[in-house]
Amino acid sequence: MFEKRYSVAGLLSAAIGSFALATLFFYLPISSPVMATNPPQMDGRFPSFSSIARRTMPAVVNISTTTQRSSKSGGSMPFGALDPLEDFFNRFFGEAVPKEAPQRSLGSGILISKDGEILTNYHVVRNAEVIKVKLADQTEHEAHIVGKDERTDLALIKIKKATNNFPVVRWGTSTNLEVGDWVMAIGNPFGLELTVTAGIVSAKGRVIGAGPYDKFIQTDASINPGNSGGPLINVQGEVVGVNTAMFSQSGGNIGIGFAIPIDLARKVVDQLRKNGRVIRGWLGIRAQDVTPQTAATLGLPRATGIMRLVTEVSEHSPAAEAGIKAGDVILEFNGRPLPKNQDLRSIVADSSPGQVVTLKIAREKSERHLSVIIGELPEDREVTSSLEGKDAEIGVKVQKISPELARRHGLSGTKGVLVVEVQQGSPADHAGIETGDVIREVNQRPVNTVKDFEKSLKQNRRGDRVLLFIQRGENAVFFALKKKG
Repeated sequence: MFEKRYSVAGLLSAAIGSFALATLFFYLPISSPVMATNPPQMDGRFPSFSSIARRTMPAVVNISTTTQRSSKSGGSMPFGALDPLEDFFNRFFGEAVPKEAPQRSLGSGILISKDGEILTNYHVVRNAEVIKVKLADQTEHEAHIVGKDERTDLALIKIKKATNNFPVVRWGTSTNLEVGDWVMAIGNPFGLELTVTAGIVSAKGRVIGAGPYDKFIQTDASINPGNSGGPLINVQGEVVGVNTAMFSQSGGNIGIGFAIPIDLARKVVDQLRKNGRVIRGWLGIRAQDVTPQTAATLGLPRATGIMRLVTEVSEHSPAAEAGIKAGDVILEFNGRPLPKNQDLRSIVADSSPGQVVTLKIAREKSERHLSVIIGELPEDREVTSSLEGKDAEIGVKVQKISPELARRHGLSGTKGVLVVEVQQGSPADHAGIETGDVIREVNQRPVNTVKDFEKSLKQNRRGDRVLLFIQRGENAVFFALKKKG
């Protein structure tokens, strides 16, 4: 009996000892193999963002917008199905719901000046008629748009009745940000105000097809709907990015989010403040990277940077007037090799319109220098992109479906063109066409490229009816609409 009690006590003592030993290992320094999977220490402790959050939260705002948008039969229901509320009004009152319904969006913003300037995403305030800003102290203010830039998805707004004592963020630099660095995001995900999430920089220079100048910071800090326009902050408490997108097929965070580098954002802000828009340089070419195999085939010299093979030159563009031709290989821009970490389009965009630059090119195994006067990129066009097209008469913007786009949107193939924008109040908008739809046919003619789409529409005159065959998810339907007269 005694031996049995002694054994139980011994086992209990051993268990307590094991627990104490496990607790000891739990608090071992980070260099211990047991702690290899835990976050790195900072100043002998686990990292805490509490002081950074406390300093930065007052400069992060909640942005809500309202716009009047025509409600369209089937706009939110698949393929023209009648909305239940509209059906109810039709059945019992003999009339549909009001055709003008307020549309609301919610996002975040960053106070960048004491007089109430706020940096946010373009898509947060796009088409906004009323912009309301709520500060961390719960006071609300109305704001107006100072300038916006769709190509980088950035906008500058300002509080209308501003004082001169708003809290502001500290600027950092995205250039020095390294993969693996700790970062924190602040925003209003799903309308939950001033939510803080933390993670690391997963990658830099990500191109996700969001625009012509995207080189995003990728992070696993949670970014969800409502975080757009909020800051990405480093461990020094400096803003290094503007949260703008997430990658998800479910609508929620899956550990992949994207932020616009703050170095780019600051350049855009300077121009928006000065001009209300961004003025960019323009050459009028499309070009692709030259692989080592292509270089060897063309007999090109070895260069310290990278080379670009011109695939398309726009008519009457600065490049065309300078004599640049498809098939030319650009070796240098203004006396310097093209850097590996910057796209040619970005280099040109950063050049001032009217500036004379020299391009060193290779053509037919010989080198030559051409002087080009940089033009200004028009507001309504991309850089000779045959991958995108727009038709103002029906009000849609479409894009060629690449394998990457097909994968991202869950499409079964690359046939057709993808609707990436529907103009508010346009014939397409009233017909119920939505972004994400795939146009397979125009007037019963197959469409596989943007040129097919544009060519088919040009055969219709203003005021003519157009028949579109559209794929939406697993369903397909014909939409009939009328071009603007």
